[in-house]
Amino acid sequence: MALLNPALRSVWTPRARNRVIYGGRASSKSHDAAGMAIFLARNYRVKFLCTRQFQNRIDDSVYTLLKAKIEAFDMAADFDIGKTTIVCPATGSEFLFYGRARNIGEIKGTEGVDIHWAEECELLTPEEWRVIDPTLRKDGSQHWLIFNPRYATDFVYQNFVIDPPKNTIVRQINYLENPFLSQTMLDVIENDKARDYEEYEHVYLGVPLSDEERVVIQRKWLEAAIDAHIKLEFAASGRKRLGYDIADDGDDKCATVLSYGSIIQWGEEWKGGEDQLLQSCTRAWDAALERLADEIVYDCIGVGASAGAKLNELNTARKKRVKHQGFNAGGAVFAPEREYAFGKSNEDQFSNIKAQAWWMLADRFRNTYDALTTGRKYPVDQLVSIDSKFPQIKKLISELSTPKRDFDANGRVKVESKKDLAKRNVKSPNIADACVMCFAPVSVPMKISQSAIDRAMKAR
Repeated sequence: MALLNPALRSVWTPRARNRVIYGGRASSKSHDAAGMAIFLARNYRVKFLCTRQFQNRIDDSVYTLLKAKIEAFDMAADFDIGKTTIVCPATGSEFLFYGRARNIGEIKGTEGVDIHWAEECELLTPEEWRVIDPTLRKDGSQHWLIFNPRYATDFVYQNFVIDPPKNTIVRQINYLENPFLSQTMLDVIENDKARDYEEYEHVYLGVPLSDEERVVIQRKWLEAAIDAHIKLEFAASGRKRLGYDIADDGDDKCATVLSYGSIIQWGEEWKGGEDQLLQSCTRAWDAALERLADEIVYDCIGVGASAGAKLNELNTARKKRVKHQGFNAGGAVFAPEREYAFGKSNEDQFSNIKAQAWWMLADRFRNTYDALTTGRKYPVDQLVSIDSKFPQIKKLISELSTPKRDFDANGRVKVESKKDLAKRNVKSPNIADACVMCFAPVSVPMKISQSAIDRAMKAR
């Protein structure tokens, strides 16, 4: 199997339901999958379902690639290659080829599939996955999901790179690990790198795109902020705050994030339904106590409206006081008459305090990026750093760089709501919301009226 890329050996050897290979172009992803498929088909009885998003003719599928690998392995005598089929008579292995966009019904009716090899997975939709995943019912059946990242919000990137399910192997590979790449192609890549570095990163290093023109916090700012406190030589000091985002229902999750001064240090996410509010509050309370947080700032709308009472119960029962205050995302802006920028007050700039909190954190990330790229000096309390040891750092960056800016009827900025995110098949940014609360401009407990709660729930 000398024609396989040794860099991908760890993807094929362990048992796993999902094998996810992603990265830039010219990295050998599909070629390696084809080589492994031929090896398995020649030695075992395997039924392959080969899909890509669009397949108008057989040449649009991996059929041509498989034929090339059969010839490269000198196995032409072992396979019957028809106009639309490939079969290994000795083992009974066969390859089926479908386009997902137009043949999902036929895919659903396919029986006995051992391996689903999916190309163009950057275009895979949640609806297609809900059909295809349960189609593979055999013990030991597998999905091979292969793609070049498109957008950070795409279903496959969010669900198999940022937050992969159990029994999943995820491997990023790029051209630098491809031992078979020609010098001609290396020269082409180097030329593209010199002409447009960001495009090079996307095409050849598999860096996903984000809608930079409309997002509140740009991904490049976030990536630059990883360990910025080390690069800019400032230490953690000041207030320790635990942001606590409380799950609503369904697939939503609770999340906590800890900041220490200007450094985002730690976080976690867990499933906690509305009927488990006490358990979730206990988990946040314990985290605050263990990590010596000065206070908890929690989402006090909807399910979270009674979280303050739960935290008070814990303070009383355990005879220890953890300070806490609610964050009413739909509430009025903080210091409304204070100037934000260019002669505009906070109340003229922001639709609500949620928008204000997101923009204030975005300003800190922008300042940090500017300080790192231009050398300009900023006070530490106008900067922000993400500790590289943050447990779910990929998810934090993805969620913070996803919500887009929007405007209310009076032209004030606001953050894309959870309902609008859902329309884009984007899950609730729980860790990002908890992180924003770490830096939210709140200083005193807020009394919340029912009308304010109703407005905030509508905004979400």
